[in-house]
Amino acid sequence: MKKQLIIAIILIAFNNIPITHAQQINYSAYQPYDIRNSDMSVVGKVNGKLYTFRSLNSEYFLDAYNSDMSIQATVILDFFPEKIENIQFIPFEQQMIVLYQAVDGTQITQYAALLDDHGRLLKGPLKIDVKKSGFFGSNNREYFATAVSEDRKQIVVYNTKTKRKNITFTTYWLDPLQLKITKRQKLSFDGGEYITHGKGMISNAGRFYLPVYSQIGNRNFSDEYELLSIKQEDPGFKTIGLPLNDNYLEYPYQRIDNINNKIYVGAFFSTQKNGNNDGAIAAAYDMNTDSLQYIKSIPFNEQLRAETGIRRKQKALNEFKINQLIIKNDGGFVLIAEESYMTTRNSYLPGMGFYSFYYSPMMTQSIREYHFNDIIALSYNANGEMEWHSIIHKEQYSQEDGGIFSSYTMLNTGGGLGFLFNDFDTRRSRIQLSSIDASGKISNGFMDTGSNDDPDWLPRMGKQVDSREIVVPCLHKKQICFAKIVL
Repeated sequence: MKKQLIIAIILIAFNNIPITHAQQINYSAYQPYDIRNSDMSVVGKVNGKLYTFRSLNSEYFLDAYNSDMSIQATVILDFFPEKIENIQFIPFEQQMIVLYQAVDGTQITQYAALLDDHGRLLKGPLKIDVKKSGFFGSNNREYFATAVSEDRKQIVVYNTKTKRKNITFTTYWLDPLQLKITKRQKLSFDGGEYITHGKGMISNAGRFYLPVYSQIGNRNFSDEYELLSIKQEDPGFKTIGLPLNDNYLEYPYQRIDNINNKIYVGAFFSTQKNGNNDGAIAAAYDMNTDSLQYIKSIPFNEQLRAETGIRRKQKALNEFKINQLIIKNDGGFVLIAEESYMTTRNSYLPGMGFYSFYYSPMMTQSIREYHFNDIIALSYNANGEMEWHSIIHKEQYSQEDGGIFSSYTMLNTGGGLGFLFNDFDTRRSRIQLSSIDASGKISNGFMDTGSNDDPDWLPRMGKQVDSREIVVPCLHKKQICFAKIVL
């Protein structure tokens, strides 16, 4: 185990006061790992121990660490079948649930299992349902998805099937303590051409929400948006529409506010079916009355477009996608978006990036190039009116890796937002930590993680496990370890 203590000046409170805070970085010991055919995730804390998950070939492991990232135990998850995908852990104070999909030819089976605070099998595996994949196998598609309430007392596994104007979805309500299915519902909805859906959500009060919207034009904008909702005891779902007023949405993002009983919706919009992104839409639903509280269409101003540094200002925000929606105590919220896109190069001599040796892109003629650039934060008040915007500048480029070393992980201390990411080019890479305060002011700093022998960080795979703690997976050749950062 390696242990380092470094000092940096960052803003981690929404009070406009820069504070000096010690950042402690603890690395776990290395374990064998192959990025090409293995999986990993940060589980979280259970009964004071930090758990991480990793696989190697067809073996699956749960590792337990103390506060110094010294390993306390390794549990072999021998109840997993040979081939699984879409693994999700839900940690509780004294136990954890793992959901996973078993792949057997063209058959996809959704399972759940209950583990105790030592990672041992307590109950299950519970077989939830079976679906058929395509003729050529699953191709890693997600046939089932999961919604977990903020208090983790409500869990819904759901399956969706879309065909042109129709979407059919099935909900499986789970009792997290007894690990049993308490209700199964099958419902159907007809909408516009080529209907699709966003990520399902469930409130602490036990109502499941599924956003559905159409896709039209060359950029797959949406000209219709509906929020479907249902409780276990309901005979059918309720529908609430979002009036778009001849605007077209791009990738709407939703978040439940259990304190104020609202659902916030944020999206970029265009005034033309195949046009540029012209602004942002902010909306709020009242969950008590099942009604729309407000909707605001706020055009991007010229200052924001200019700050992106993109020469063609009208196209400046076309490649930004909303990744998070942060709810503020005053009833407002902050949208977090990142510029990301993929290009293809047909050449035996691709532009090389710092992490290219992990995937050896020079061995193929057609090269997929991944770009992850600036992060934008847009703050709105309780009335949906824009207060400020901030841009964290970065430029990340890689090939044939899905951008696994790119993007960022975010730390929300309850008072401020921190963004951890790799700042790399073809020669070197550094870890940058940027933060945003209540007024939108940005503070940037680099974290010197040590010598050149230190591992390569994967920030986008990181997870916040406490109010001031992030755990990030790290690779070093064919080994994996985990770094815990305490701010």
